Amino acid sequence: MSSNQQPASWPKVAVIIVNWNGEPFLGRCLSALQEQTVVPHDIILVDNASNDCSLDIVRRFHRVRLLSQTQNLGFARANNIAVQSLSPDVEWIALLNPDAFPEPHWLEELLLAARANNGYDILGSQLVVADNPSELDGAGDAYHISGRVWRIRSGVKVSSEVREIFSPCAAAALYRRSAWVEVGGFDEDYFCYLEDVDLGFRLRLAGHRCLYVPSSVAHHLGSGTTGGQHSDFAAYHGHRNLMWTFVKNMPPPLFLLLLPLHLTLNFGSVIWLTLRGQGWVVLRAKRDSLRGLPRMWRKRKQIQKKRVASVGDIWKLLDKSLLRK
Repeated sequence: MSSNQQPASWPKVAVIIVNWNGEPFLGRCLSALQEQTVVPHDIILVDNASNDCSLDIVRRFHRVRLLSQTQNLGFARANNIAVQSLSPDVEWIALLNPDAFPEPHWLEELLLAARANNGYDILGSQLVVADNPSELDGAGDAYHISGRVWRIRSGVKVSSEVREIFSPCAAAALYRRSAWVEVGGFDEDYFCYLEDVDLGFRLRLAGHRCLYVPSSVAHHLGSGTTGGQHSDFAAYHGHRNLMWTFVKNMPPPLFLLLLPLHLTLNFGSVIWLTLRGQGWVVLRAKRDSLRGLPRMWRKRKQIQKKRVASVGDIWKLLDKSLLRK
Protein backbone atom coordinates (compact mmCIF):
# COMPACT_ATOMS: atom_id res chain seq x y z
CA MET A 1 0.00 0.00 0.00
CA SER A 2 1.29 3.46 -0.87
CA SER A 3 2.20 5.89 1.88
CA ASN A 4 -0.45 7.89 3.71
CA GLN A 5 -3.49 6.08 2.31
CA GLN A 6 -6.69 5.49 4.28
CA PRO A 7 -8.83 2.80 2.62
CA ALA A 8 -12.47 2.78 3.62
CA SER A 9 -11.94 -0.72 5.03
CA TRP A 10 -9.69 0.53 7.84
CA PRO A 11 -11.47 1.16 11.13
CA LYS A 12 -11.18 4.64 12.55
CA VAL A 13 -8.35 4.98 15.06
CA ALA A 14 -7.27 7.92 17.22
CA VAL A 15 -3.67 8.35 18.33
CA ILE A 16 -3.27 9.96 21.76
CA ILE A 17 -0.03 11.49 23.03
CA VAL A 18 0.35 12.89 26.54
CA ASN A 19 3.18 15.39 26.80
CA TRP A 20 4.95 17.20 29.59
CA ASN A 21 8.13 19.09 28.68
CA GLY A 22 8.84 16.82 25.74
CA GLU A 23 10.56 19.45 23.63
CA PRO A 24 13.75 17.39 23.00
CA PHE A 25 11.89 14.59 21.19
CA LEU A 26 8.30 15.71 20.50
CA GLY A 27 9.05 16.91 16.97
CA ARG A 28 10.56 13.56 16.05
CA CYS A 29 7.51 11.73 17.41
CA LEU A 30 4.99 13.87 15.53
CA SER A 31 7.05 13.72 12.33
CA ALA A 32 7.01 9.92 12.53
CA LEU A 33 3.22 9.99 12.84
CA GLN A 34 3.02 11.99 9.61
CA GLU A 35 4.76 9.14 7.79
CA GLN A 36 2.29 6.42 8.83
CA THR A 37 0.99 4.23 6.02
CA VAL A 38 -2.44 4.34 7.68
CA VAL A 39 -3.54 7.87 8.46
CA PRO A 40 -5.13 8.16 11.94
CA HIS A 41 -8.64 9.53 12.00
CA ASP A 42 -7.60 11.79 14.88
CA ILE A 43 -4.30 12.75 16.52
CA ILE A 44 -4.70 14.27 19.96
CA LEU A 45 -1.90 15.71 22.04
CA VAL A 46 -2.71 16.50 25.66
CA ASP A 47 -0.14 18.89 27.03
CA ASN A 48 0.17 18.83 30.82
CA ALA A 49 1.17 22.48 31.31
CA SER A 50 4.64 22.18 29.77
CA ASN A 51 6.99 25.07 30.51
CA ASP A 52 9.30 24.41 27.57
CA CYS A 53 8.67 24.99 23.85
CA SER A 54 6.41 21.95 23.40
CA LEU A 55 3.37 23.97 22.33
CA ASP A 56 5.35 25.77 19.64
CA ILE A 57 6.37 22.39 18.22
CA VAL A 58 2.83 21.00 18.28
CA ARG A 59 1.40 24.00 16.45
CA ARG A 60 3.64 23.23 13.47
CA PHE A 61 1.70 20.00 12.93
CA HIS A 62 -1.72 21.09 11.71
CA ARG A 63 -3.36 17.65 11.90
CA VAL A 64 -2.68 17.43 15.63
CA ARG A 65 -5.56 18.42 17.89
CA LEU A 66 -4.10 20.10 20.96
CA LEU A 67 -5.73 19.83 24.38
CA SER A 68 -3.68 22.20 26.49
CA GLN A 69 -4.04 21.88 30.27
CA THR A 70 -3.33 24.49 32.93
CA GLN A 71 -1.71 21.99 35.28
CA ASN A 72 0.01 18.61 35.14
CA LEU A 73 -2.88 16.16 35.37
CA GLY A 74 -0.70 13.08 35.05
CA PHE A 75 -0.59 10.44 32.34
CA ALA A 76 -3.72 8.58 33.45
CA ARG A 77 -6.16 11.46 33.64
CA ALA A 78 -4.79 13.17 30.52
CA ASN A 79 -5.41 10.05 28.43
CA ASN A 80 -8.92 9.69 29.84
CA ILE A 81 -9.69 13.30 28.89
CA ALA A 82 -8.51 12.63 25.34
CA VAL A 83 -10.64 9.49 25.04
CA GLN A 84 -13.70 11.39 26.26
CA SER A 85 -13.15 13.96 23.48
CA LEU A 86 -13.24 11.38 20.66
CA SER A 87 -16.00 11.25 18.07
CA PRO A 88 -18.41 8.31 18.51
CA ASP A 89 -17.22 6.52 15.34
CA VAL A 90 -13.64 5.98 16.56
CA GLU A 91 -13.21 2.23 17.16
CA TRP A 92 -9.59 2.00 18.30
CA ILE A 93 -7.39 4.02 20.65
CA ALA A 94 -3.64 4.06 19.97
CA LEU A 95 -1.46 5.40 22.76
CA LEU A 96 1.99 6.76 21.96
CA ASN A 97 4.54 8.38 24.25
CA PRO A 98 6.26 11.54 23.02
CA ASP A 99 9.62 9.76 23.46
CA ALA A 100 8.49 6.86 21.24
CA PHE A 101 9.12 7.15 17.50
CA PRO A 102 6.99 4.77 15.42
CA GLU A 103 8.19 3.27 12.18
CA PRO A 104 5.98 4.00 9.12
CA HIS A 105 4.03 0.72 9.34
CA TRP A 106 3.56 0.91 13.13
CA LEU A 107 -0.16 1.64 13.11
CA GLU A 108 -0.93 -0.45 10.04
CA GLU A 109 0.66 -3.53 11.59
CA LEU A 110 -1.38 -3.12 14.77
CA LEU A 111 -4.61 -2.84 12.79
CA LEU A 112 -3.70 -5.80 10.58
CA ALA A 113 -3.02 -7.90 13.67
CA ALA A 114 -6.33 -6.82 15.20
CA ARG A 115 -8.11 -7.84 11.98
CA ALA A 116 -6.35 -11.22 11.81
CA ASN A 117 -6.82 -12.00 15.52
CA ASN A 118 -10.43 -11.18 16.26
CA GLY A 119 -10.25 -12.44 19.85
CA TYR A 120 -7.79 -9.76 20.95
CA ASP A 121 -8.86 -6.29 22.08
CA ILE A 122 -5.44 -5.05 23.26
CA LEU A 123 -2.30 -5.08 21.12
CA GLY A 124 1.22 -4.09 22.08
CA SER A 125 4.05 -2.93 19.86
CA GLN A 126 7.66 -4.03 19.83
CA LEU A 127 9.62 -1.30 21.60
CA VAL A 128 13.28 -1.10 20.61
CA VAL A 129 15.95 1.02 22.24
CA ALA A 130 16.01 4.32 20.38
CA ASP A 131 19.79 4.51 19.99
CA ASN A 132 20.26 0.75 19.50
CA PRO A 133 17.36 -0.68 17.43
CA SER A 134 18.80 -4.21 17.55
CA GLU A 135 18.03 -4.27 21.31
CA LEU A 136 14.59 -4.67 22.81
CA ASP A 137 13.27 -2.06 25.20
CA GLY A 138 10.39 -4.44 25.81
CA ALA A 139 7.91 -6.90 24.31
CA GLY A 140 5.03 -6.02 26.61
CA ASP A 141 4.69 -6.27 30.38
CA ALA A 142 4.88 -9.33 32.60
CA TYR A 143 3.03 -9.57 35.93
CA HIS A 144 4.68 -11.87 38.47
CA ILE A 145 2.81 -13.85 41.12
CA SER A 146 4.46 -11.55 43.70
CA GLY A 147 3.00 -8.46 42.04
CA ARG A 148 6.31 -7.42 40.54
CA VAL A 149 6.15 -5.95 37.03
CA TRP A 150 8.77 -5.81 34.28
CA ARG A 151 9.22 -5.36 30.56
CA ILE A 152 9.40 -8.70 28.81
CA ARG A 153 12.82 -9.51 27.28
CA SER A 154 14.15 -6.00 27.90
CA GLY A 155 17.80 -5.68 26.91
CA VAL A 156 17.92 -8.70 24.60
CA LYS A 157 17.90 -8.91 20.82
CA VAL A 158 14.70 -8.08 18.98
CA SER A 159 12.14 -10.85 18.62
CA SER A 160 9.69 -11.72 15.83
CA GLU A 161 7.47 -14.03 17.90
CA VAL A 162 3.78 -13.10 17.90
CA ARG A 163 2.32 -14.21 21.21
CA GLU A 164 -0.15 -13.46 23.93
CA ILE A 165 1.14 -11.26 26.75
CA PHE A 166 -0.26 -10.05 30.05
CA SER A 167 -0.49 -6.40 29.03
CA PRO A 168 1.15 -3.92 26.66
CA CYS A 169 3.40 -1.01 27.54
CA ALA A 170 1.29 2.08 26.90
CA ALA A 171 4.27 3.83 25.29
CA ALA A 172 2.96 2.26 22.04
CA ALA A 173 -0.22 0.22 22.23
CA LEU A 174 -3.67 -0.22 20.70
CA TYR A 175 -6.94 -0.68 22.63
CA ARG A 176 -10.42 -1.41 21.37
CA ARG A 177 -12.41 1.58 22.48
CA SER A 178 -15.42 -0.43 23.65
CA ALA A 179 -13.17 -2.50 25.95
CA TRP A 180 -11.48 0.65 27.30
CA VAL A 181 -14.84 2.25 28.09
CA GLU A 182 -16.18 -0.97 29.62
CA VAL A 183 -13.51 -0.99 32.36
CA GLY A 184 -13.37 2.80 32.80
CA GLY A 185 -9.98 3.58 31.24
CA PHE A 186 -6.98 4.46 33.37
CA ASP A 187 -7.28 4.80 37.15
CA GLU A 188 -6.58 8.50 37.69
CA ASP A 189 -5.38 7.92 41.27
CA TYR A 190 -2.21 6.43 39.76
CA PHE A 191 -1.12 9.72 38.12
CA CYS A 192 1.54 7.78 36.19
CA TYR A 193 3.54 4.52 36.30
CA LEU A 194 1.86 1.09 36.31
CA GLU A 195 -1.42 2.63 35.18
CA ASP A 196 -1.06 0.62 31.96
CA VAL A 197 -0.48 -2.63 33.87
CA ASP A 198 -3.48 -1.91 36.09
CA LEU A 199 -5.62 -1.24 33.02
CA GLY A 200 -4.30 -4.40 31.39
CA PHE A 201 -5.15 -6.43 34.51
CA ARG A 202 -8.70 -5.01 34.63
CA LEU A 203 -9.18 -5.74 30.94
CA ARG A 204 -7.99 -9.29 31.56
CA LEU A 205 -10.45 -9.71 34.42
CA ALA A 206 -13.20 -8.48 32.09
CA GLY A 207 -12.35 -11.26 29.62
CA HIS A 208 -10.25 -9.34 27.08
CA ARG A 209 -6.98 -10.64 25.65
CA CYS A 210 -3.69 -8.97 24.69
CA LEU A 211 -1.40 -9.74 21.73
CA TYR A 212 2.23 -8.76 21.19
CA VAL A 213 2.78 -7.59 17.59
CA PRO A 214 6.54 -7.52 16.82
CA SER A 215 5.99 -6.18 13.30
CA SER A 216 4.66 -2.97 14.85
CA VAL A 217 7.85 -1.19 15.90
CA ALA A 218 8.49 2.00 17.86
CA HIS A 219 11.89 3.33 18.91
CA HIS A 220 11.69 4.25 22.59
CA LEU A 221 13.83 6.42 24.83
CA GLY A 222 11.93 5.50 28.02
CA SER A 223 11.04 7.84 30.92
CA GLY A 224 12.19 10.72 28.79
CA THR A 225 10.25 13.36 30.73
CA THR A 226 10.40 11.93 34.25
CA GLY A 227 14.13 11.84 34.91
CA GLY A 228 14.73 8.19 34.04
CA GLN A 229 13.46 4.87 35.37
CA HIS A 230 15.50 5.16 38.57
CA SER A 231 14.57 8.75 39.44
CA ASP A 232 12.88 9.60 42.73
CA PHE A 233 9.73 10.46 40.78
CA ALA A 234 9.63 7.06 39.09
CA ALA A 235 10.50 5.21 42.31
CA TYR A 236 7.76 6.94 44.28
CA HIS A 237 4.91 6.40 41.81
CA GLY A 238 6.01 2.93 40.78
CA HIS A 239 6.27 1.60 44.33
CA ARG A 240 3.12 3.34 45.53
CA ASN A 241 1.08 1.96 42.64
CA LEU A 242 2.59 -1.53 42.93
CA MET A 243 0.52 -2.40 45.99
CA TRP A 244 -2.63 -0.77 44.64
CA THR A 245 -2.48 -2.87 41.48
CA PHE A 246 -2.23 -6.12 43.45
CA VAL A 247 -4.95 -5.20 45.95
CA LYS A 248 -7.44 -4.05 43.34
CA ASN A 249 -7.03 -6.80 40.80
CA MET A 250 -5.77 -10.10 42.20
CA PRO A 251 -8.86 -12.33 42.37
CA PRO A 252 -9.74 -14.51 45.31
CA PRO A 253 -8.43 -17.02 46.30
CA LEU A 254 -5.17 -15.98 44.61
CA PHE A 255 -5.20 -12.80 46.68
CA LEU A 256 -4.83 -14.67 49.98
CA LEU A 257 -2.50 -17.27 48.49
CA LEU A 258 -0.07 -14.71 47.06
CA LEU A 259 -0.38 -11.95 49.68
CA PRO A 260 2.63 -13.19 51.76
CA LEU A 261 4.77 -13.13 48.62
CA HIS A 262 3.54 -9.66 47.75
CA LEU A 263 4.32 -8.35 51.23
CA THR A 264 7.79 -9.88 50.99
CA LEU A 265 8.28 -8.05 47.68
CA ASN A 266 7.32 -4.75 49.31
CA PHE A 267 9.65 -5.23 52.26
CA GLY A 268 12.44 -6.23 49.91
CA SER A 269 11.83 -3.14 47.79
CA VAL A 270 12.19 -0.91 50.84
CA ILE A 271 15.52 -2.51 51.71
CA TRP A 272 16.81 -2.39 48.12
CA LEU A 273 15.91 1.24 47.51
CA THR A 274 17.28 2.25 50.90
CA LEU A 275 20.62 0.71 49.96
CA ARG A 276 20.40 2.64 46.69
CA GLY A 277 19.98 5.91 48.57
CA GLN A 278 16.21 6.26 48.02
CA GLY A 279 15.01 5.08 51.40
CA TRP A 280 12.88 8.14 52.17
CA VAL A 281 11.32 8.00 48.71
CA VAL A 282 10.20 4.37 49.00
CA LEU A 283 9.00 4.80 52.60
CA ARG A 284 6.86 7.75 51.52
CA ALA A 285 5.54 5.66 48.61
CA LYS A 286 4.56 2.77 50.89
CA ARG A 287 3.03 5.16 53.45
CA ASP A 288 0.86 6.77 50.78
CA SER A 289 0.02 3.38 49.34
CA LEU A 290 -1.29 2.23 52.73
CA ARG A 291 -3.27 5.44 53.14
CA GLY A 292 -4.96 4.78 49.82
CA LEU A 293 -5.85 1.15 50.55
CA PRO A 294 -9.43 1.81 51.78
CA ARG A 295 -10.16 3.56 48.48
CA MET A 296 -8.52 0.77 46.50
CA TRP A 297 -10.44 -1.85 48.44
CA ARG A 298 -13.72 -0.20 47.45
CA LYS A 299 -12.56 -0.29 43.84
CA ARG A 300 -11.58 -3.93 44.27
CA LYS A 301 -15.12 -4.86 45.25
CA GLN A 302 -16.50 -3.40 42.03
CA ILE A 303 -13.77 -4.92 39.85
CA GLN A 304 -14.13 -8.42 41.28
CA LYS A 305 -17.92 -8.21 41.17
CA LYS A 306 -17.75 -7.72 37.39
CA ARG A 307 -14.96 -10.28 36.80
CA VAL A 308 -15.51 -12.59 33.83
CA ALA A 309 -12.14 -14.39 33.66
CA SER A 310 -11.78 -17.46 35.84
CA VAL A 311 -9.14 -17.80 38.54
CA GLY A 312 -7.48 -20.41 36.35
CA ASP A 313 -7.34 -17.97 33.43
CA ILE A 314 -5.55 -15.38 35.55
CA TRP A 315 -3.21 -17.94 37.11
CA LYS A 316 -2.05 -19.05 33.65
CA LEU A 317 -1.19 -15.44 32.72
CA LEU A 318 0.91 -14.72 35.81
CA ASP A 319 4.68 -15.10 35.54
CA LYS A 320 5.96 -17.74 37.95
CA SER A 321 9.66 -17.70 37.13
CA LEU A 322 12.28 -17.47 39.87
CA LEU A 323 14.32 -15.00 37.86
CA ARG A 324 13.19 -12.12 35.70
CA LYS A 325 13.06 -13.12 32.01
